[in-house]
Amino acid sequence: MRVLFLGDIVGKPGRTAVREALPGLRARLAPDLVVANAENAAGGFGLTRKVVEELLGYGLDLLTTGNHIWDKKEILTFIGAQDRLLRPANYPPGTPGRGLCRLPLADGRALWVLNLQGKILMPPVDCPFRKAAEILAGLPEGDRCILVDMHAEATSEKRAMGFFLDGRVSLVIGTHTHVPTADEEILPKGTGYLTDAGMTGPYGSVIGMEVSDSLDRLLTGMPRILNVARAQPRLAGLFAELDDESGRCLSVERILVSAPPA
Repeated sequence: MRVLFLGDIVGKPGRTAVREALPGLRARLAPDLVVANAENAAGGFGLTRKVVEELLGYGLDLLTTGNHIWDKKEILTFIGAQDRLLRPANYPPGTPGRGLCRLPLADGRALWVLNLQGKILMPPVDCPFRKAAEILAGLPEGDRCILVDMHAEATSEKRAMGFFLDGRVSLVIGTHTHVPTADEEILPKGTGYLTDAGMTGPYGSVIGMEVSDSLDRLLTGMPRILNVARAQPRLAGLFAELDDESGRCLSVERILVSAPPA
C-alpha cells in the first residue's frame, strides 16, 4: 500500500497548496490513499463544514485533527456525522466525533487511521499510550496497515510513541508544531516514523502566522489577533510504502514542495 500523509494544513494558503500541488504528487507517487491533518485549515484555527468539504473535494481521503478541533463552534453541528473527519481518540468518553477510521480500497485492502493527542504542554486529555494500546487490541487481525497521527507539542512524547508502537502499527507521524523534522526512518521492528510532518501552508511566517503579529505579541506580552500569513506556501508531509500482509513499512520519503500563492 502506498500512503501519502500531509502535515497541518494552515488557512487558505495551505488549502491552495493542497489544490495546486497534490495532483503532481499523485502523478509522481501514485498513492492509494491520502490523509491530512487539517485542524488549522479554517483561518488558521479549527474547521468549518465548508472547509472540510473543500478539502475532501481536492481528493483527500481522510482529515485528522488535534487540540484546535473545537476552535470553531460550528464543528459541533457536524463532526458526529462526518465519517471522514477524526478528532483525537484519547478525548474523554462522550466527546463528539471519533478518533479511529478504516479506509477501505476497492481491492479489499484497508488502512486504519488512529488520531491521538499528546499530554505534555497540551490541553488535558486521557493517556495517549494507554488509549493506543486499548484501541489496537480491538482491531481485527486481518487488517495490518495502520497509520497513527500523534498530535503533540513535545518531540520526546512523539518519539516515545514511535517506539511504544514499533512493530504494532505501520506508521507513526507527528503533527502540531508546524516545523518539518529531518528524522524520517523505519524503526527496528518495522514502523515508519517522523517526529513532525511539518506544515502545509505559508513558510514565510511564524508557524503559519504573520511575522509582525507574532513578534508584536511576543515583544509586548499583550493579546494579539494572529492572522494567517501568505508568503512561501509549501506542501509538506510523508510518503510511505507499506507491506500489505505484515503491515511493516518498506520505505519513507519526506515531502516538501513549493506551491503557487493563494
